[in-house]
Amino acid sequence: MQNACYDPRVVQTAVDLANTLRPVKGEDALETVEQLQGFLDDHPVAVPPSPTADQGAGQRHPTRADLAEVRALRETVREVLERANTDAVEAAALINDGLRRSRATPVLRHEDSRWWTEVTSDTDRCSAHLAATTLSALASVIATLGPARLGVCAGSNCRATFVDLSRNASKQYCTRTCAHRASVAAYRNRRSPR
Repeated sequence: MQNACYDPRVVQTAVDLANTLRPVKGEDALETVEQLQGFLDDHPVAVPPSPTADQGAGQRHPTRADLAEVRALRETVREVLERANTDAVEAAALINDGLRRSRATPVLRHEDSRWWTEVTSDTDRCSAHLAATTLSALASVIATLGPARLGVCAGSNCRATFVDLSRNASKQYCTRTCAHRASVAAYRNRRSPR
């Protein structure tokens, strides 16, 4: 989280985490420790900073316990994204509970004459760090842009989640594929003779 606002990379990490589960298709891209490692490799902001990073020690590899905790976090993140637009109070309660459980801690950072704040966990567990960063980013989006910016794709046969960070706040579809299909259908409806 930068300057009391959302970090788009962390927001995207939250959306990507929620979308590792595709309920309509019955697909789960977070069933194994190897899949969790792949997710973490693809989302560097999801990995807690190593206290020994300056000493050349690598990050620890996730365990089955980490996998179970991240899968539980995914349920929370997905529920926040699904509810924020219709029940912002419940979404806020989910975020606050998740932040408490992750032992989220705000931290002031300074690097290259630039100051910023971020929320992280006071543990080195990847699930706690991921919870602190993603839930605080979603909280910042709600506080900055409003809860209506979080949602679920309106595409038929799609339950993917999204966060609308655009200027016009009109996003209803999750991806270019769903958005493209909707645009084509709308164009055809306008062009068809009545």
